[in-house]
Amino acid sequence: MSTAVLSRRPASPSGLSLPAWAERVPALAAVALLPWLAVLAVGHETAWVVLDLLELAALLSLDALLRRRSPAAIRPALVVAVLLVGDALVDLGTAGPGHAALAALTMAGCVELPLAALCVALGRRAARA
Repeated sequence: MSTAVLSRRPASPSGLSLPAWAERVPALAAVALLPWLAVLAVGHETAWVVLDLLELAALLSLDALLRRRSPAAIRPALVVAVLLVGDALVDLGTAGPGHAALAALTMAGCVELPLAALCVALGRRAARA
């Protein structure tokens, strides 16, 4: 067997291999969430602060387990996905008409749902390794 076959990274659930930098996305997402948490806290949006703190904790847990190459990374990956999908659905359901609905749809389609899918793919890849 050649060394190229032995060094190949496991494929994601879709069959496509994920780039090495993809494993850093949960940590980067957690860092990017911090300014938004500050905005919510200043606005006394307690429920949203709690939800985003849960997302932050799950993202950091996922990052820690991915760094250790632990198969247990699937658990926080699924938690992150559930929280992000729930966040997107509540945002879409509670957004008013016009710009608010467009902003909620943009966040769901460009940030929350793709991040949820990536986290599940990373968790599944770690579980299979």
